[in-house]
Amino acid sequence: MTTPIKIGIAGYGIVGKRRREFAERRGDMKTVAVCDRYFDGSGELEDGVRYYPHYEAMLEEDLDALFVSISNDMAAEVTVAGLERGLHVFCEKPPGRDMDDIASVVEAEKRHPNQKLKFGFNHRYHDSVRDALNILQGGELGGVINAKGVYGKSQLVTFGQTSWRTDRALAGGGVLLDQGIHMVDLIRLFCGEFPDVHSYVSNNHWKHDVEDNAYALMRSDTGVIAMLHSSATQWRHKFNLDITLEKGSIVLSGILSGSKSYGAETLTIARTGADDMGDPLEQRTRYNTDPSWATEIGEFAEAILADAPIVHGSAEDAYRTMELVYRIYCADPEWRSRWNLRDTPGGEG
Repeated sequence: MTTPIKIGIAGYGIVGKRRREFAERRGDMKTVAVCDRYFDGSGELEDGVRYYPHYEAMLEEDLDALFVSISNDMAAEVTVAGLERGLHVFCEKPPGRDMDDIASVVEAEKRHPNQKLKFGFNHRYHDSVRDALNILQGGELGGVINAKGVYGKSQLVTFGQTSWRTDRALAGGGVLLDQGIHMVDLIRLFCGEFPDVHSYVSNNHWKHDVEDNAYALMRSDTGVIAMLHSSATQWRHKFNLDITLEKGSIVLSGILSGSKSYGAETLTIARTGADDMGDPLEQRTRYNTDPSWATEIGEFAEAILADAPIVHGSAEDAYRTMELVYRIYCADPEWRSRWNLRDTPGGEG
């Protein structure tokens, strides 16, 4: 692969434009074409980038890689189309609406093993998360006992997002699939897999046909217990992951985001002592910059250029995280029955 890597962007909204910004900062990626349903026909932007109203026409361009920043109902279809065109693909989360969508992507990846496929689980690239993972993997504080995660916002549709997010046919799910999936992914990252799940899922407040709250109690295959609350009725936006270890704790609080509404991003480390009387010594670090977008795209570009493996956000990661999201949905018998949900591809509703 020679540089620059010629990229196309499917879905040229807020996220698509931001992906372009950070890709082009590198100097070894160049945007050739974009597509979005809001374009009235095809043409050329002021900077020479071609634009199209549909991805199929854009994929006729001379591209090396594709960024998929499109609505959930199209994400898997466009990702598969990119792989079939011989492109490396970066797809935003979620990778689709349901397990059938992600299964179709995994099958396409198997047919094209020489192409890179990466999913945008951006929170893994925040410095606070990376520092916390290094501490956990270092072993100083022992193994994980339990974890409690809360990720919530005040509405299902915020900050200019379009209303397709409240339409089950297009979105596949509500706040858990759209935002809570980040917390699900982090809980998996720190704690392992969770075959045993109990949950309550509801849409009692906003009354859309997607959930506005999901509550889960989960047990991992190693006995770690995790609690999760994903909410669209969190009037004060909140991100908090509290992990208890054998010799201390790790607390991730706040997350630097585009909305700036989740508070300061901090990492608090507590180390237990024989005489701390339940008030252990704590070390708190505050993070004032967000390198996650640049770092995440950098890993994708470098995997392409050096033919290196995808470290975070692999198809396996995406599949396992989606699988846990759907296990949470299906663990509530009423919610599962109401929407005839399946937690595995081809499984019974």
